[in-house]
Parts: sequence; structure tokens; C-alpha cells
Amino acid sequence: MSASRRSGTTDELGPDEPERPGPEGPDGSDLLAALLDGMDAALCAFDADGVVTHWNREAERILGWTAAEAVGRPGFAGWAVREADAEEIEGRLMAAMRAPGRQVHEFALLTKDGGRVLVRTQSAAVRGPDGKPAGLYCAFSEVHTQIDLERSIALSEALFEDASWGVVLVDADLRPAVVNTHAARALGTGRTAVLGRPLGDLLTRGVEELENALTHVLAEGAPPAPAEMWVGVRTPEGEKRRCWRSGFVRLASPLAEEPVPLGVGWLFQDVTEAKQSEQEAALLRFRTNQLHRASRAAAECEDPAEAATVHLDFALAGFADHAVIDRVAGPPRADGEPGAPQRLVRVAATPSGAPGPSVLTGHAGLPVGYTEGHPALQCLARAGSVRASAGSVAPDRAREWARARQWPEDTMHALCAVLRSRGRTLGVVTFLRTSGRTAFERFDSTYAEDVAVRMAAGLDLADLVQLTGSPGTAGSAGTTGSAGSTGAAGSAEGGDDE
Repeated sequence: MSASRRSGTTDELGPDEPERPGPEGPDGSDLLAALLDGMDAALCAFDADGVVTHWNREAERILGWTAAEAVGRPGFAGWAVREADAEEIEGRLMAAMRAPGRQVHEFALLTKDGGRVLVRTQSAAVRGPDGKPAGLYCAFSEVHTQIDLERSIALSEALFEDASWGVVLVDADLRPAVVNTHAARALGTGRTAVLGRPLGDLLTRGVEELENALTHVLAEGAPPAPAEMWVGVRTPEGEKRRCWRSGFVRLASPLAEEPVPLGVGWLFQDVTEAKQSEQEAALLRFRTNQLHRASRAAAECEDPAEAATVHLDFALAGFADHAVIDRVAGPPRADGEPGAPQRLVRVAATPSGAPGPSVLTGHAGLPVGYTEGHPALQCLARAGSVRASAGSVAPDRAREWARARQWPEDTMHALCAVLRSRGRTLGVVTFLRTSGRTAFERFDSTYAEDVAVRMAAGLDLADLVQLTGSPGTAGSAGTTGSAGSTGAAGSAEGGDDE
């Protein structure tokens, strides 16, 4: 235990004071002993003559010497340090009484069993009422323990200043308590502006997923592997969709007897570009495989028009919900050839109510009543792809938008690709997406154009076969499709409807 007046030792660090009457209970020496023994660092004190006056339990733990054995000894010589080192060490310690502030030293102390411990000390003078040094205190700890502490502090400071990934400390209420520079930049705001705000104020998407992860970590601990989360970040330019690879650790107080969660350490890295590249590569592989499978299936079709619908059916997988094929009314014209404005006739369409193969339609040859400025007519006029979208409108407005363009009512996005073969425009194929999908992008236009090229070749071949009148062609009624046309229409209709 620590030395105190109650135990009979003399405290040389303060003036003698008369005993004060009072109620029974702990006096000042009891309080001092409790404070010294409760310290995490070892502490000893010397009077002006270098005699040990205080020795706490942490010092006893490190060196093995009890307070009774240490208090009253003149310095460390012969028991806590080697005789050869005593003069130098005591000189450095006692010099702290004449120096301003704290002095830091490292030296080896002896344990009671004869071992040596390298310690780091902090010494400072204790002054009496007259301002003159009355002694000094010396706090010390094992060097490796001190180094571990300093490393932890240095790591913490580095994470919140120089780390190349985001670091956020989230409190038990799931609100940011500390944010490093990288994380604040990723959230599109300043470090102080983030503190204490709900995550819903910072993110537009992915908030529930993130909060569920934080709640799980608080209750169960850190997950075994990082998690990739797609979030929407609020920025002055609008919402930005980002993918953050996130790791979580639960923070517990080292001062509590039982682990008490202080919050969660959330570390994340932006991997949006890498994930988008992976997704695009996977999508490209899938679409390439679909084109290959469609070509194999279409090659087994006796009816070239059916082969065109085979390509359409294979293209829909993972790409669109519905599709229609519109042919130019009358013979196709070469580019620049004069003539009346061209009209379109519906020749094939996918079922709009339930999934199924494309169906050849339009036997009457009646033009589709597209109004001026319709995306399909724009595509026909410019001989290039056209994208259209209802945008962020109410469901009833979106249905009106689709009906006005003669598409299924659940249509939200459209992509028109021109059907070209032998330098002539044969028609337009239109891919349609419902509200459950995103709008078409430029990457989608490239794929639609690849499909359109293959479909146009089939439709052009159907025209040629019809002119020659060869048996088993679109001009022969009752011709059935090939048995190998997987995913295509079950049977060919009786001819190309031009």
C-alpha cells in the first residue's frame, strides 16, 4: 500500500499541519493513498534529501518492492538500481528539482528478484509553501508499455489526419462522433459539419443497410470480413451513387470493469470505379454469350423472320421487359433516295402481360399510328439509336406518357435501334423497360445496335426469300420453325407482312 501519515511514515513533501477535529471517516492521507494506489502508472516520491516518501501499488507490481520496503530508503542505490548506475540515475532524477517542467528519462531498474526492467520516467519538482523545491515525484512505466501507448495514440492521430481511407467513429446513437478528412470529403461536407447528425442527413440511399450493420456490430461485435455497400451521397451537384467497402470494429471502454460499447469504428474505401468495371465486364460477358447463343439458335430456323425474333428473345434476358419490331411500310429505300415520308408497320412484339416468346403480328399491314416526334420515327430519320424516358413523374403521368407512344402502360424507359442491311433502313426495334429498371445508357445502345444488325440481316433475308418463292420460306404458308430454335417463337407465321 502507499505510504501515508496514517501508517506512521513521514510525508516530507508538505508542511506539518495540526490535526483537525472532525467526524469519523477518511482523512486526507487516506484519500492520497487511495489516489496513488488507483493510478495506472507507477509512482514514487522523494524529499529534498532524496529519501523515498511514497510508493504506490503499480510500482510494487513492476519492481516487486512493497511500500514498507521502499519508503524511507535513501534513493535507489543498492536495491532498485545497480551501485554502478546509482550516481548517474539519482543525479538525473534530483536534477528535476532544479529544472522547470517535467523531465523524461529512460533507465533500467532492478526488481526484487534481481531482474532488470527498462522504464521511462517523468519527474518534476514538488514545491513547498515558500516556492522552494521540497522534493520531487517520479512516475514511471515499462518502456514497452509506454511505447505501445504512444503507438496507439500515433495510430489514432494518423488515421484521423493522413489516412487514405475514410474513418468515422459512430456513437451508440449511430451518429458520427469523429470523422477524418478523407471521410468528410467522401460525404461531401466538412469534418465538423458531420458531427452529431443522423446518417440519413448525409446519405440518400443505403442508410438502412449501414445502420443495420452498425447496430449488429454494437450488439455482436465486428463482422469477419468487409462489406460492400452502395450508398447515395448528397452533394451540391445532386446525388452521387458510390460503393464503399466497409469494415467495422466495436469500441469498448478500457476503464470499465465490463466491456461497455462506446460506439463503432467504421473504416471505408471507395471502390465505385472498380465495382463498376467488374459489373460492366460481367455484363459484357453475359451479353456476348447471349449473342452467341442467339446466333446458334437462329441458324437452325428455316424462316428468316423467325430467326430475327430469336435474336430479339435472347436479347431481352436481363436487358429489357418488352420489345417491338416495326418495319418500313413499302419497299426499303436507300439513303438519300427521294420519296414520301416513311411509315412503320408492326411486325413482331413480345407479350406485355406475361413473359413469353416474340409473336409475329401485323398481317394486315396497317401502319402504326406514331405521332410526329415519336422516338421510333426519330430513330428512322437519323438512322441511329434514340433513348427516351418518362423521368421522375407520378405513376399516372408515366402511364399517359407510355400510352401516347403506343407502348405498354408500365413502360418507363425506351431504346430505339435502327434495322439496317445492305445500306438500307428496314425498320426500328424498340426495347422497353418498366419502373423496376434503370434508364438505358450509352453502353446499352451499343448492345441494342449489335442485336439490331443481326435482326436486320434476318428480315432482309426474309424479303429475298419471299421474292424468290423458295419452298420452306416465309412465303410458304404453314412452314414451321426449326426444332433447334430454343427461346424463339413456337411457329413461324405465314410470311413477311409487307
